[in-house]
Order: sequence, then structure tokens, then C-alpha cells
Amino acid sequence: MKKVILVLLALGMALFLAACGGDDSEGSGSDEGSEAASGNAINLNATNFSFGQDEFTVPAGEEITISLSNEEGMHGAAIDEFDVEIEDGEEAAFTPEEPGEYTIYCSIPCGNGHDDMTSTLVVE
Repeated sequence: MKKVILVLLALGMALFLAACGGDDSEGSGSDEGSEAASGNAINLNATNFSFGQDEFTVPAGEEITISLSNEEGMHGAAIDEFDVEIEDGEEAAFTPEEPGEYTIYCSIPCGNGHDDMTSTLVVE
């Protein structure tokens, strides 16, 4: 009887751990590393004091749509080189022609972490 219970517990734990895992082939969506934007859309999910990830990668020469959703605090997002400035619930479209790295920053003073609230837009 004890063996049956141990086997059931082991199977249950294996299923639980498998459900918690994920396919990391497309990135985790965390603040670490680079993750390609979903298609040509960048969805910023702002909290105090983050846009949800450090980098967003998009192709050069294609129209990109960027949107902002504030999940915590009051934030805006701007990219100076593309004349983009949006607030909560807004979106903007632009076409980055030149490959490079561009800063996405919070455009609304939002507290002590405001100056560090940036992400990088990588245009390839």
C-alpha cells in the first residue's frame, strides 16, 4: 500500500512540475534577455518600474504597432527617434528603417524608479 501511495505522489509531482514548465524557445517574457515582439506588435505591460522585459526585437522596414497597458502605477512610453509617445490604453504605429538600438522610456514621472524605467528596441 505504501508503494502505491509513493508512486501516486511521484506521478502527481511529475505532472505538477511539467505543468509549471514551459517552452523557452521563444523566450520567457521576463526582464532578462531579448525576446522578439509578437509579429510586428510590441505590447508594453507597465508596472512600477518596468515595461515587462529588457528588449524587444523587430524587423527593419516593416510597420510596427506599439501599445501600452498600465498594470501598476501611471506610466507613458516614448521612443524619441520615431516620434512615439503613448499613454495607458493607447497605441501608435511607426516604421523603423535603420537597424540599431533605440530606448523606450517612461514619459510620465512615476516615482523613485522612473529614471530606470527603460527597455531597448532592437531593430534588425
